[in-house]
Amino acid sequence: MATDIGFAVIYRARICAGKEEQYIAAWSRITQLLKAERGGLGSRLHRGADGIWYAYAQWSSAQARTDAFALPSLDPEAEALVKDAILEYFPEIVLEPVVDHLCLLDRSST
Repeated sequence: MATDIGFAVIYRARICAGKEEQYIAAWSRITQLLKAERGGLGSRLHRGADGIWYAYAQWSSAQARTDAFALPSLDPEAEALVKDAILEYFPEIVLEPVVDHLCLLDRSST
């Protein structure tokens, strides 16, 4: 497997009580579309022990991320559901460069 280096962003938010499933489903819809249509390399989402949700998204470069978000929304309904579920945003954490074998594993050859 080739090692790829990417650009990653960690989005952090506290989610409204009772809206966790809504957030997970909408985030999943958005990131699947970004991967399929806008060059995203994948994402992960988890809730930390501190109650904060961490959404990790990876791109081939900072410019690829900028270009993807400069275009019209792929799923306005899902974006609205994500925003509706978030109680509190925290600043993004930008990680560059990142090597992530789990995110970049090509499963088509297995």
